[in-house]
Amino acid sequence: MDLSVAAAHVLGDAGAFTATGLKRPVAVVGRDPRASGEFLEAAVVAGLASSGVDVLRLGVLPTPAVAYLTAELGADLGVMLSASHNPAPDNGIKFLTRGGFKLSDTAEDEIETRLGESWDRPVGASVGRVREAYGEADRYISHVLGSLDGRLDGLNVVIDCAHGAAHMVAPEALLRAGATVKSIGARPDGLNINDGVGSTHLEKLQQVVVSEGADLGVAYDGDADRCLAVDHTGAIVDGDQIMAILAIAMRERGLLKQETVVATVMSNLGFKIAMREAGIKVIETAVGDRYVLERMKADGYNFGGEQSGHVIMLDHATTGDGLLTSLHLMAAVVKSGRTLRELASAMTPLPQVLVNVRGVDKAKASAPELAEAVLAAEAELGESGRVLIRPSGTEPMIRVMVEAASSDQATQIADRLAEVVRTACA
Repeated sequence: MDLSVAAAHVLGDAGAFTATGLKRPVAVVGRDPRASGEFLEAAVVAGLASSGVDVLRLGVLPTPAVAYLTAELGADLGVMLSASHNPAPDNGIKFLTRGGFKLSDTAEDEIETRLGESWDRPVGASVGRVREAYGEADRYISHVLGSLDGRLDGLNVVIDCAHGAAHMVAPEALLRAGATVKSIGARPDGLNINDGVGSTHLEKLQQVVVSEGADLGVAYDGDADRCLAVDHTGAIVDGDQIMAILAIAMRERGLLKQETVVATVMSNLGFKIAMREAGIKVIETAVGDRYVLERMKADGYNFGGEQSGHVIMLDHATTGDGLLTSLHLMAAVVKSGRTLRELASAMTPLPQVLVNVRGVDKAKASAPELAEAVLAAEAELGESGRVLIRPSGTEPMIRVMVEAASSDQATQIADRLAEVVRTACA
């Protein structure tokens, strides 16, 4: 559904059903700074409270902060209003279950079936009460700082907060950790979130890092559940490289459970090669942080993530946390005495080309002609590359991803396979 005030109220109402059966359920609600969040928050809170749920309004905080506080404050439900890295006109609602984890598919389906359902609402003293809990941001900052073994004294960093949810907590946390901090993208006006800044627009961060002579830079997205970095030369350090650096550091300290990292099928082959050389096993899942987390919880792993910079450190967080990730990345630089560029050299990304073939029948993604073309491409690439054909989960589109030893080879093979997709999956 389109997210309107009415829809937000109904979703809040339906979300209250996840806490039914409890004597006096409690929900925490946070948001990013986009303008629509101001009134959508009011609608969600109204839906929850009118359904008998007590509500703590956290104000503007990152998604991982809301997840942490859902668990830390013993709330039965967490709600975050954010459209992540999307532009300001967009918005969305994320629900978190008790303990701060994202809802399962089953729980989300249950909420959907409850939308607009008629039921006997509480009245009088049974309605929920609403109070502000803006001071809880400090509890979250103390938590992420408490996960560090040491300080960041002497490190000169630039952070890009995307005019988003991290604009207050990220600079404060890094300053407390001892870093010298220059912030950009830290003046949200409700309309400028992700506008030419943040993890999807690294150009400004690259320029400022170089001009300031900083040791490194970090960019968060709108709700700060992910981050990407740039080294002192302005070169981008992506999510795979960040995971490689942190995984190696954790293994060296004996903190990487089962010496295993959970990543998605989209992680660069160079990441897998680097992990193999470091003696670390890689487990692959479908694309999506939900699937990474599910595998981690199921098999007892404590570290995983995505190429996008969504990194899950399960010993400290229940979801991806850009601030937490950036703190540990900076700590790895300080502890090693090496530059971020040197640490990132542990992984050499292979050229990766992604072609989105639109307007095709996703059900034909396993067509014999396509399977034959993929086998031929894989034979041509050998161990120096790979092919991934992936139907979109939401659009009539099939994604063709090719990694190869050179950009030219990757592009040629991807274009060739895209033509086969257009023909075989028409």
